[in-house]
Amino acid sequence: MTDSTNDQTDMQKLFGEFAPKLVSLTDDLLFADIWERPELSPRDRSLITVAGLIAGGNSEQLGWHLPYGITNGLSETELKEVIIHMAFYAGWPKAVSAMNVAKRVFGE
Repeated sequence: MTDSTNDQTDMQKLFGEFAPKLVSLTDDLLFADIWERPELSPRDRSLITVAGLIAGGNSEQLGWHLPYGITNGLSETELKEVIIHMAFYAGWPKAVSAMNVAKRVFGE
């Protein structure tokens, strides 16, 4: 890539030339198209995404999506509540794993 590190997206920083198609799909399709559709607000998309990541047991991705949820208008309290709520729908271990990520992200 010709971009400087400061001008790169998070995906470019993570995968750069190693997986350029994944970078392109993430940056150009997922975030430049899907996340920008007007039918749902960015706040709602973040809420849905966090719940989906918890349900799927993809807690590693929460390290990026929890702060993004804050950027999109969710509060730390709301994000913790999503994790608690999902314990009953996705499973206790998934919620505990997600809460561990939240604890690390929110610095408690």
